[in-house]
This record gives sequence, C-alpha cells and structure tokens, in this order.
Amino acid sequence: MKQLLLCLLLTPPLARAQALRGHVQDAAGQPVPYASVAVPARHLGTTADAAGDFTLPDLPAGPQQLEVSAIGYALARPVVTLPLALPLFITLAASEKALGEVVVTGVGRATEIRRSPVPIAALSQREIRINASTNVIDAAVRGVPGLSAVTTGPNVSKPFIRGLGYNRVLTLFNGLRQEGQQWGDEHGIEVDAYGVDRVEVVKGPASLLYGSDAVAGVVNLLPALPSGPAGELHGEALAEYQSVNGLLGASLGLNYQKNGLQTSFRASQRLARDYRNAVDGRVYNTGFQELTLTGMVGVQKRWGGAHLWLTTYDNHQEIPDGSRDSLS
Repeated sequence: MKQLLLCLLLTPPLARAQALRGHVQDAAGQPVPYASVAVPARHLGTTADAAGDFTLPDLPAGPQQLEVSAIGYALARPVVTLPLALPLFITLAASEKALGEVVVTGVGRATEIRRSPVPIAALSQREIRINASTNVIDAAVRGVPGLSAVTTGPNVSKPFIRGLGYNRVLTLFNGLRQEGQQWGDEHGIEVDAYGVDRVEVVKGPASLLYGSDAVAGVVNLLPALPSGPAGELHGEALAEYQSVNGLLGASLGLNYQKNGLQTSFRASQRLARDYRNAVDGRVYNTGFQELTLTGMVGVQKRWGGAHLWLTTYDNHQEIPDGSRDSLS
C-alpha cells in the first residue's frame, strides 16, 4: 500500500506540461525572424520573434517532432525529447523556392493568378525585352496566349482579345486610359516600350470594373519605378538592333529615391528604314522615327504613394501603300 501511494505521488510531476524554448538561425548563425514553429501531431504552433526566439508551451514530456519553416529557407523537421535543460537551437538551410506570382489587375485585392476569378496573364520586363518587336503590344502578343494584334503601320499594333479590339479592349498605362489607339488606323499605343516594367492582360469581360471599353478585356502597361538602395543614383542604358528593317534603338534611364521621395527620367529613340524580304525586295513606306521622353516625381510611404508623370511622344511613321518598287 505504501509503494502504491508513493507511485501516485510521483506520477503528476513527471507528466507535467513542458515549455519548449528555442532559437531559429541560419547557416551563418544569424537569427531567422518570424519563422513558423509547429508540432503537427498536437496541432500546436507559434511564430518566432524578430530575434528568432520562440516558446511552445503545454507540451508533454517525451519525444516531439517539430516543423520549422521560413520564407527563403528549406523546411526542417527536428525531433527533440522533453524536457530540455537548455534552449533548443534550430538551423535552417537557405532555399531558392519562390512565392506564387501576385497581381492586382481586374480584381479588388491582390490575388494569385491561379486563383483569380477572371483569366489574367502577366509579362515581366525581361520577357518584354527578349521578344524582338517595334512596340510593346507586339512584345506582349508574343508572350501572352490569347492576345493578338492588328498591325496597321510600321510600329502600330492594336491589341485584340478573342476577336475584339479598338474600343472593345481597354488599354491602360499605370492605370490611366490610353485611348489614342482608338482614334484611327494609323494611331498606335503611345507608350515607351523600354520603360514598361510589366504587362498585365485581363482576358475576358471586365466592364463592371473598368467601363464599357473593357468588353473584351484589359491591357495594363505598368512603368518601372525607382528601385535599389536609397540615396544612390541608378542608371540603365539599352541598345537594340533588328536586321530586317535596320532598326536602331537606344534608351537611357535614370532614377533616384531617398526618404520616400522618388524621381526618374528616361529618353528613348527608335529609327527604322523600309524593310526588305526575299519575295518583294524592299517594301516602301515602312520606316519610322520614334522619340519618347518621360519624367516622374513622386512619393512612396507606408500609407501609400502618389506619382506625377510627364511624357512627350513623337512618332513620325510612313504609311505603306503596297508598293514593291519605285515604278509600280
């Protein structure tokens, strides 16, 4: 009887809940802030603080498997046996896993493309520049399935979505309507292709959000904003050559930001002669000259931002009439 009583008195202290304290760090020993630490078998979890420290209360004594994760690091599954006399140190290995792409076009909040209720396609700046073209619409057509264009001039392309174009497809530049391409056949998108950071295409009716012009969809051209360390002047110089029409293109961009204030400037020019093909030879009146100057000043804070853009677009284009030589 005395032995049984002794066992009953000793059992509660051994089964008492334990608190697991630890620290999450990377391979270099630097803390990993706001890492997630969980015990899946017991549906318990917590988040590390800014210094990488965490506490998991109410764990029973014995072995426990943890799952520790953080953005930019591989998932770790260490097994620990409680109680521990010292805090637990967990080291995470770096990983190049990327987050799902997020866009804001056509919906009321930031939405992953695969979860958007309307078909949305996005084209990055790199994809725009590797698609050789005479304007940004042609570059988008080559990278976005379902988007086509009608070309009515040497550097004039009008976006079409599912067979509809002109005033049935709304074209935006940084959220502002670009309606010049609706005026006539020889009017194109008055936007500097070198300065576009991203193209987002809503493929489907979007009139509820954008108005009657968006019956077929929306093409939103987003300009590049200043990036990089604050207080430093950043520059970019681009050059382009296309052999078919001898196109020479050049662009110089500068940007600067500090304390939330942003400013940028870009000057771009494209020159092209009449192109030539093997069947017709030289096709007359297919050359053009295009000059674009763009300046921006703005402010970007935690509460939001405001930017003022000023653009001058000068396009001298020849209008092809089907001539194949100087006599016909």
